[in-house]
Amino acid sequence: MTDTPLPSSDTAADLTTEGSSELGESVHEARLWRDDGWTARVIKNEDDEGWAVEMIKDGEAEPALVGPWTMGRNKKDPKPLDTSAFNTLVKTASEVLRRHEQQLRAQLHKQVRVASADGNDELDITLDIVPDEIEPYALLSALDTFGEQLAQVQVAPNFKLTKASAAAWVENEFRRPG
Repeated sequence: MTDTPLPSSDTAADLTTEGSSELGESVHEARLWRDDGWTARVIKNEDDEGWAVEMIKDGEAEPALVGPWTMGRNKKDPKPLDTSAFNTLVKTASEVLRRHEQQLRAQLHKQVRVASADGNDELDITLDIVPDEIEPYALLSALDTFGEQLAQVQVAPNFKLTKASAAAWVENEFRRPG
């Protein structure tokens, strides 16, 4: 039994998500698999003599996932992509993107709970950083126990939200901090 020759990596490189005029088309080739908004491409591993696979979400310039890929039976060429492998790669790449979005959200959104000025209720004080390239800023907001916004002011993106700074803002009747 012999392995079927695979197309060269140059052919696969010509069919990336940016190079294709019709991204909606499914492609199911040994080194290139495009379906369901994703492209898997088997590439030469730059770190060693093996192979790697990159997963690119349609419309994105950078891969969401790059990982090692299995050698074929001849221990020279890569194992061909198939439906099962592609589905696993899509699931893994989607999880990587989801975790990245969660991490970014955690960096850009902070929240603390403090007592209201009269001490009868609790308020959620949130800081949402807007990472604008030209003029980044943050929005400091106060929400009551029902989620109703009581106040909102724009602050510097490096504003430190702590229980103490939030309590001071509440005691100062929601005036813009310092």
